[in-house]
Amino acid sequence: MIRSRRSIAAGIAVALNLAASSGAFASPGAHGPNGEHLDAPGSGSTASGLARLPDGSVQVPMLAQRRMAIRTMLASESDANATVELPGRVVIDPNAGGRVQAVHGGRVEPGPAGLPVAGQAVKRGEVLAYVQHHAEPYALANQQAQLAELRSNRELAAQRLQRLQSLEGTVPRKDIDAARAEFQSLSAREKSIGASLGSRETLTAPVSGVIARADAVAGQVVDAREVLFEVVDPSRVLVEATTADSALPARVGDASLQGVAGVRLKLLGAARSLRDGVLPLTFRAQPEKAGTAMPLAVGQPVTVVAALDERVKGFVLPAQAVVRNSANEPVVWIKSGAERYVPQPVRYRSLDAATVVVVQGLGADNRVVVQGAPLIAQIR
Repeated sequence: MIRSRRSIAAGIAVALNLAASSGAFASPGAHGPNGEHLDAPGSGSTASGLARLPDGSVQVPMLAQRRMAIRTMLASESDANATVELPGRVVIDPNAGGRVQAVHGGRVEPGPAGLPVAGQAVKRGEVLAYVQHHAEPYALANQQAQLAELRSNRELAAQRLQRLQSLEGTVPRKDIDAARAEFQSLSAREKSIGASLGSRETLTAPVSGVIARADAVAGQVVDAREVLFEVVDPSRVLVEATTADSALPARVGDASLQGVAGVRLKLLGAARSLRDGVLPLTFRAQPEKAGTAMPLAVGQPVTVVAALDERVKGFVLPAQAVVRNSANEPVVWIKSGAERYVPQPVRYRSLDAATVVVVQGLGADNRVVVQGAPLIAQIR
């Protein structure tokens, strides 16, 4: 009897020890001594298998790699043209664009087809709007008084010319000619002043292209030299970059725009005087495929990647292979195992809009992620 009681007590003790040592037998919602959930899964795993490991590397299961379309390549060292990044902006080509301004102040009136809007295509010489001039009351009164005086003098001159012509043969010919000249002069002056009272200025498109800027509405009162419209040819724009190195233009070759695909730049020249402490360089933007529109707008800030006549040694990679870590440092992801990726800080230089060269931080045996690196960087 005593032996059976001891065996029962031993069985209960073993069961309690197993329950205490294993969370798998904890009931739903059970808590440990520190408040942790005993029925929760381990902190090192997730439902999808994606995890950021304590050393900073990332675990990505094979199935997730296929879903994320991750691609890698063995890095190989090579030579490439050195490049330099220059700040710039898109400007109007003076031979393929222009501004429409009012020479004198007045009130804006719509043209024959109404007022154009931004993005509307126009042809050279097309009437965009009218500016109706309005003189000051005192000046207007003087013009009207002068017009009335000229009308009266013109009528008197016409009557005198008729009398002299009726006496032709008895009066000198020179008197008739003088009266006729006076009559014609007064008529022309009357016509000119009369037209000035209700004159309006016609605003036409200086070139064929697209309205890039439209700041006119019907009835708007504008001042002299105020810009109302800007017309540009979207296939012919310039990029103006700046540099503090006056010797740089002699070393610049081909160029491209960072983050803007399908556009190539051709250096037209550099200024010979500094502007605000920097030297302007002018590039002509051209589409890589003729006849295609360029995704550029006048005034848009851009970064010009200009190739130099120097060579740099490094690992050429797609630009999307380089991402930023939490400390805003440039890194690439290296595949160190079937499901493990390690971030590697690097130093790089841009070659063009889609390619970079890593000059420090990589080795020839590193398998670098060239597609899907931004997705790996977001795993936490």
